[in-house]
Amino acid sequence: MKEHNEHVDADDETCVCGHEHDHEHEGHDHDETCECGHEHENEDINLGREMAFIIPALLLMVGGLIRTYLFHQSDHDIISYTIFLPAYLLAGWPILTTAVRNVVKGRVTDEYFLMMVATVAAIATAQLPESVGVMLFFRIGEFFQNLSLRNSRRSIRALMEVRPDYANLVTPDGSLNTVRPQEVKVSETILVKPGEKVPLDGEVIYGDSMLDTSPLTGESVPRSIHLGDEVMAGCVNGQGLLRVKVTREFGKSSVSKILELVENAAGKKARTEQFISRFARYYTPIVVGSSVLVAVIGSLATGDISAWIYRAAVLLVISCPCALVISIPLGYFGGIGGASRRGILIKGAQYLDILAKVKIVVFDKTGTLTKGVFKVVEVVPSNGYKRDELLHLAHQAEVHSNHPIAQSLISACACGTTPSNVCNYETIAGSGVKVHTDDSTIVACNDALLHENEIPHEVCEVGGTGVHLVVNDRYAGHIVISDEIREDAPEAVSRLRQVGVRKVIMLTGDCDEVASRVAAKLGLDDYRANMLPEDKVNAITEIEKDRAPGEKIAAVGDGINDAPLLARADVGVAMGGLGSDAALESADVVIMNDQPSKLAEAISVGRKTRSVVWQNIGIAMGVKGVFIVLGIIGIATLWEAVFADVGVALLAIANATRVLR
Repeated sequence: MKEHNEHVDADDETCVCGHEHDHEHEGHDHDETCECGHEHENEDINLGREMAFIIPALLLMVGGLIRTYLFHQSDHDIISYTIFLPAYLLAGWPILTTAVRNVVKGRVTDEYFLMMVATVAAIATAQLPESVGVMLFFRIGEFFQNLSLRNSRRSIRALMEVRPDYANLVTPDGSLNTVRPQEVKVSETILVKPGEKVPLDGEVIYGDSMLDTSPLTGESVPRSIHLGDEVMAGCVNGQGLLRVKVTREFGKSSVSKILELVENAAGKKARTEQFISRFARYYTPIVVGSSVLVAVIGSLATGDISAWIYRAAVLLVISCPCALVISIPLGYFGGIGGASRRGILIKGAQYLDILAKVKIVVFDKTGTLTKGVFKVVEVVPSNGYKRDELLHLAHQAEVHSNHPIAQSLISACACGTTPSNVCNYETIAGSGVKVHTDDSTIVACNDALLHENEIPHEVCEVGGTGVHLVVNDRYAGHIVISDEIREDAPEAVSRLRQVGVRKVIMLTGDCDEVASRVAAKLGLDDYRANMLPEDKVNAITEIEKDRAPGEKIAAVGDGINDAPLLARADVGVAMGGLGSDAALESADVVIMNDQPSKLAEAISVGRKTRSVVWQNIGIAMGVKGVFIVLGIIGIATLWEAVFADVGVALLAIANATRVLR
């Protein structure tokens, strides 16, 4: 868990859980640890305690108003003071203590200070009901704000619930011990019973089952699990009994990295959020200074000191920036939480802003638009070699490679044994591999390397992904491998068009013939083939020249071979992040299943969030501007001021929570 100062900036603004507080924030008694790593009081108890102060204050205030207006008694005699002052303290004590504490620390840039000064001024001018009303309705506004924040955090809490609580450790004597997942070591065996969460990443060594991956990926269809398959922590086992050999410690498991990502995400502020935070620091001193000027100049001009102090108090209440400093972080927090519920992990609020401006999308091909599951579809021997001999040569060349193409060649070889005479394995970047055996040098490569080394061969365009085999500088034939397009890929391109992406481009290291066929099937705007990783990075630079000002580029890859591409783009999106360390490390956005169509959904969330944030800014500034003018000229009272302030804040908060839906 990250330390406090990694989540909250130096001015104690918005924490990961969406709450604005510092270590000593009122209402937090450090009773339990929340998902952001901070200690908070239980929310239901906290909200209940708020009502325990609000209700008596409200009853006292109503009683005082009945006495004043129904029985026509004075609202500033000794009895009124004994009614309204307790109500004022019940409603405003946390606000007053927070304001005083912040002043002692040198911070006078928050709404608590404005509330304190305004209400004290109201009491000084014998406006007792108004001073209680300011505190009471501000407190009620904070109550509904906290209620909204609690509801907004539920989507993050749902993700936090994937954290396993225990593991069934199989001991050497065959018995079971229930332990914390953190206590289990790599290579130890755990038992996962039907209906239990998988506590750690591992490999199935016994049993078959169906695994519910929806807590991590949002995928509703259970995944079939058999002997030798990998399972990920946080998924839920179906009806089968599984024995799993642990492959990662809990701290390095997929679920831990996902949780850490989400916990840290809201701490990374968008530019809009940073601007509002800076704006509030300057805004409040200006408002206080303006109020003093209104009181002083008005009093000197008219001689009515009490009336102008009252107007200054109205100005202070109306000018509270709480609608901005609360609702805007809540909007981004809602965007991150809403996306996470859909299996899209966004690493910070700033990436929501970038997603909102994406107009060009660059896809990698293999493992992104295609399944990355290769199959041998044709074997064409040459120069006297036979089919089985060619497959055996390919097996020898690729035996030490984990590349999907290599694995398809190994699977196609019917020999069933691993060559033992292979040595000096050498990778030829972007072109192939070279190995040495007892009596031969074998090269498995693409067509470009054949031309580069002037090796005669009959066919260049093989109608798919072609692997050419060369033995001792003599051409032996080629093998054709095909990769299937993902079922979701055509929908992904279509939905990107619908959300306003004007250009979809594919970059691939595959040959031009394969790339053109995939691009034509998907209706892409452009493609570039035969590209090395560094070529893809350079391609982004060229594509940038074709974009309009303000447009952003998203790059989508599998998060492993495409890490440079993801890092170079304005926003990098990793596909299939479940279990992929590189995906969680290198990308700004991680799509937790293998559906590229989720990118359009992420862009929509970004645009919705940005729209809501700017709506809140417009609502808050517009309403406050009107009431500030009305307050200065004496039309707006403290009652109208507090309703304007609290009402705008609640309206902005309600608007911000729409992002979750």
